[in-house]
Amino acid sequence: MKIAFTAPMKPLDHPVPSGDRTMGRLIVKAWESLGHEVTIASRFRSWRKDGSDSIQSEVRNEALAEADRISADWQQSGYRPDLFLTYHLYHKAPDWIGPALADRFDLPYAIVEASRAPKRQQGDWAFGFAAADEALKRADAVAAIHNADAECLAAVVPHRCLSVLLPFLDADPFLAASTNAKPLAASPLKLLSVGMMREGDKQRSYEVLAAALGELRDLPWHLTLIGDGPMREQVLGLFPPERITWLGALAGEDLPAQYARHDLFVWPAIREAFGLVFLEAQAAGVGVIAGDTFGVPDIVRDGETGMLSPEGDVSALAANLSRAMREPALVDRLGLAARHHILHFHTLSAGAARLEALAEKAMRNHLSRRETKDA
Repeated sequence: MKIAFTAPMKPLDHPVPSGDRTMGRLIVKAWESLGHEVTIASRFRSWRKDGSDSIQSEVRNEALAEADRISADWQQSGYRPDLFLTYHLYHKAPDWIGPALADRFDLPYAIVEASRAPKRQQGDWAFGFAAADEALKRADAVAAIHNADAECLAAVVPHRCLSVLLPFLDADPFLAASTNAKPLAASPLKLLSVGMMREGDKQRSYEVLAAALGELRDLPWHLTLIGDGPMREQVLGLFPPERITWLGALAGEDLPAQYARHDLFVWPAIREAFGLVFLEAQAAGVGVIAGDTFGVPDIVRDGETGMLSPEGDVSALAANLSRAMREPALVDRLGLAARHHILHFHTLSAGAARLEALAEKAMRNHLSRRETKDA
């Protein structure tokens, strides 16, 4: 199968690392693992930091010009995909290219990781919200990345087109690291957090984490921080220097060993869509202490592979951490269950199977759409 791929939120070769970019690359890798041919149709980025009718109208015109360019290239080369797939669509990153090309070439059109915030129907993002809704209505298959998003999408996406495609990762390096190096938990617990140090939700997560650990000064713990960014000094200043080790931003291949050297992964997950780091930690046999945010409970099983608390609740996060610090055996049980959980539900092969089912749904619904149109 030939798949044309685009990511209007962030192209796969964007220079800034992120979970979004990583997930996009994993989707391509999963498709290719099944023998499909994936072509990056466009690197066009529709995402904008600020919204207004004039800004997004200009983006739409640029996107449609890009669709014209791609269309001409396809016609000249004779290329025709079997499926057009858009990764990550919402009001700040609408997709005009996929629907335009799907209509011109009579293609099945699918979206992975779509979300919808009805409060954006009015105000600065109304233009982008309406454009994203049009793409959702045109799509033959739409996959939310977690159940909370699926509930919002159900208002505009027909049931036959909507599904939840749980996130996944290339788990092998993390599973290998936990097999070879994972120690039993012991006091003081070795805690780990991985996150970019930037303004907004990431900084707020660090602030909540620091406040929770501040309530546990009398208990033994040590925290390793992996990440960097413009708010580095402010973030590091939140924690007692004698209780942290900062490793900076590490290359992806260096992360599995670091996860496996720690007892527990902790991250408050403020406004986190799902958190690829939670999949990485669990694959390395590390249990999770986190905020119960959006898609986090879809990938972390509360009480089995981790312990979740209400988003932003400092005292509840501290209570879960306190229990873990007092019960190292519990930490080991969480880590073992976490590894099995990933192995059975969130590997690359599991993700590939879910993507294959999505493609089949798109093709089936596209055929039905064509038959209805021709009737």
